[in-house]
Amino acid sequence: MCAAASKGWARRSSKLRPRHRTAPTLPTHRASSDPISMTDTRRASGLAFLALSAALLAALPAHAERADRDKPLVLEADNASYDDLKQVYHLSGNVVLTKGTMVLRSDTADLRTDPEGYNYAIALAKPGNLAFIRQKRDNVDEYIQGWGERIEYDGKQEISKLINRARMERLQGATQLDEIRGAVITYDGQKEFYTASGGAENATAANPSGRVRAVLAPRSGTPGTSAPATPAAKP
Repeated sequence: MCAAASKGWARRSSKLRPRHRTAPTLPTHRASSDPISMTDTRRASGLAFLALSAALLAALPAHAERADRDKPLVLEADNASYDDLKQVYHLSGNVVLTKGTMVLRSDTADLRTDPEGYNYAIALAKPGNLAFIRQKRDNVDEYIQGWGERIEYDGKQEISKLINRARMERLQGATQLDEIRGAVITYDGQKEFYTASGGAENATAANPSGRVRAVLAPRSGTPGTSAPATPAAKP
């Protein structure tokens, strides 16, 4: 997911503060081997586009856990700094963002909170790695998880955008039900809508054209192959 950084993070006065939502919090207990060193603000870190058909959307249902909206956002990283003028956290080293059932892991991330308290993150992986996001579906024992070299998370619109070597799965326990791969995958949690695009970034020996590919489990049949839900897995 290597698109340009999100369209500008507006400079905000340090007087603006969320009114009705909980601001990001840092964990109070961490092992000494993985400290977070917070610094002062003065230091501040295709082929073709495919809109999935109604049948594909029905086969890939995914509604984000509604209770997550009111949960605090917890930040963890080896290093972190905060720019009070822009109200942006710069995180690096084993970054983990947790909000209810939503977990986002990456090598680096920039996080901001708007005046209403909504969170926005841009998470990046080092070359050869992939960033990872996972969230429980509402009212069912299923999870949606995805990988990409870059993940853009919009907490207000509930949109996750996976860029470059993108892959998204629907899981029941540790069993993979459905999977889609592409150069870019965008999931709208409010509308329960996926879009995916192919491209050279998605090309492999088995798929030299880089086209979007999906594997869907039969609705009344046996689920697909089992896949452990770990961020270390690579498409």
